[in-house]
Parts: sequence; C-alpha cells; structure tokens
Amino acid sequence: MNPADDLDPIVAKELIDYLQQFATEERVKKFRETIQFRTRHITIALEDIYQSHNASAVLRTCDCFGIQNVHIIENRNKYEVNPDVALGASKWLDLVRYNQPGDNTVACLTRLKNDGYRIVATTPHVNGHTPETLPLETKTALIFGTEMAGLTPVALDMADDFIRIPMVGFTESLNISVSAAIFIQNLTNRIRLTNIAWQLSDIEKDKILLNWLKQSINKSDMITKSFLRHS
Repeated sequence: MNPADDLDPIVAKELIDYLQQFATEERVKKFRETIQFRTRHITIALEDIYQSHNASAVLRTCDCFGIQNVHIIENRNKYEVNPDVALGASKWLDLVRYNQPGDNTVACLTRLKNDGYRIVATTPHVNGHTPETLPLETKTALIFGTEMAGLTPVALDMADDFIRIPMVGFTESLNISVSAAIFIQNLTNRIRLTNIAWQLSDIEKDKILLNWLKQSINKSDMITKSFLRHS
C-alpha cells in the first residue's frame, strides 16, 4: 500500500502543499480548476466490454465531463486501456476492477447498491427513461453491456431502472462509446443545473488532487516518503 493512501486529512493537505512546488504553476492551477467539476454522484459500470477501444473511449468521455469513478466488470473479457484512444484519461480517473472468481456483475452491482447507488441499465429494448427524464436526486450508476449482446440477464435483473436513447432510424442501437457520450454529457449537464449535492467532499478532492500530483511528478513516491518521515 502507498504510504499516502490513508493519510490524516490535515497531513494530506500539507503533503499537497509540499508536492505543488515540484509541479508547474499551470499544472496545479488546472488540477484545482478541474477538481471542482468532478463528481461521484453519477458513476459508470462497464460489463465485459471486449473491444478495448470502445471502453477506452468511454474513459475519455468520463474524464471530459467530470465522472471520477468507472467500474470495470471482467467476467470473460479482461480490459486493457488503449492508450491511443484514452489519451491518458485513465490517469485522472479511479478505475475499480471486478475480476475475481464468481459472477463479477453481481459483485459490482451489489457494492454499488450498498454504497447508495441506484442501478440504471442502458438498453434500447425496455421503454424506460430517456436522458432528459431520468431522475437524478439519488446517486446513479449507469451500466453498459457488450457491443453485440448488450447487458447480461443478471445485470438487467439487478437494475433498479432503465434508460434508452430515443431513435427514429432503421438501426436500433448505437456504438457503446457513442451512447455513453450522449448519456454522460446530458446527465452531467443536468445535475450541474440543480441543487443536488453532486460535487466531491473536501476530503475526496484532496485524495484525488494528491493522486494527480503524484502521477505528474518524477520520483513522487520517494518525495512523499521523505516528507512523511519528517512530518
């Protein structure tokens, strides 16, 4: 475990102030601006995505629109970030992987439910909510399935609600990266226009800022250990 993972909040702030001197002023400013728009009120779960470029495009969209956590379910397919598509987005996100023996869909969705999330399955086959009508008062986890088969019966059975993109053409579904972008852009814009407490707590912000700084600074682990020894 990294020694900075479970720091006292006061020590974490002191470490952030210390590490900032090793980063450019522009980078620190960008971090502090970006963190204000990050959210865990909406999160994304990807179930067994086998085309890495599509999943990596979803990560890029999450970063662009401020979704901090992405849950990756690996039952049959192991996901590897495609760097040419993600363009470094995974560095700024918290990826939570489920790849243990057993049904990882159940493990992921059970955890999300226990954390207070409403599970919303994305599917064109159920006449559910649209991006404009989905209630957002409670924490919401959107789950996306594989490119060809969609979500598994387990995921659909565990869902609390459903969402679809209304379409008027002959093709019934969109590429997962395209549909995710439509959902994420719409829902994140909607919550920022409400009084919902969608932003991260100060403690959450500091943990993420600390991680961003460490990923941006050469020999950050060595610098961190030295600081903690003398603090």
